[in-house]
Amino acid sequence: MIRETIVTTQSAAGEAHVAPMGATVVDGGYLLQPFRPSRTLDNLAAGRVCVVNFSDDARIFAGCITGRHRSWPTLPATRLKGAVRLAQCLAHDEVEVARMEDDPTRPRFFCRTVHRETHAPFLGLNRATAAVVEGAILVSRLHLMDSDRVDREMNYLSIAIEKTAGPAEREAWDWLCETVADHRARVVS
Repeated sequence: MIRETIVTTQSAAGEAHVAPMGATVVDGGYLLQPFRPSRTLDNLAAGRVCVVNFSDDARIFAGCITGRHRSWPTLPATRLKGAVRLAQCLAHDEVEVARMEDDPTRPRFFCRTVHRETHAPFLGLNRATAAVVEGAILVSRLHLMDSDRVDREMNYLSIAIEKTAGPAEREAWDWLCETVADHRARVVS
């Protein structure tokens, strides 16, 4: 099972990095597979710790993918030195790398959970949040997909936005739509 999460890492200089990532649940923790090149990969390889954050704020997923918002506040992790967590998350798992398998495209980090903490209640599912997460994944792959497929999938996802979105989900969706339009404008130019 893959959980759509926000992974937070920290550089050796103490700079926090926030990135959406599918975390595969494995016995005792998670398998994380960041693409090369990425700051998450560099920070995880160097520091060997990170935090897997659970959030229902669609803006974090969309903001990280689109670059529309980059200052997501973090706090020091509870147990792991050199790790940070999202200040506004429902829960988080602090993990350390047990082993790494190198790969030219996506190294595999097998991480062991050392601490789990809950900060706020989960108040239910929102289809618009799920649509934004799917849209963010789609937008992260614009360079790999043809425009007709992108249009079909964005149109389908927009149904959930129209029916169930609140202000946060609408703002996140707008960021995604603007990024698709910007991508198209660059491709045509």
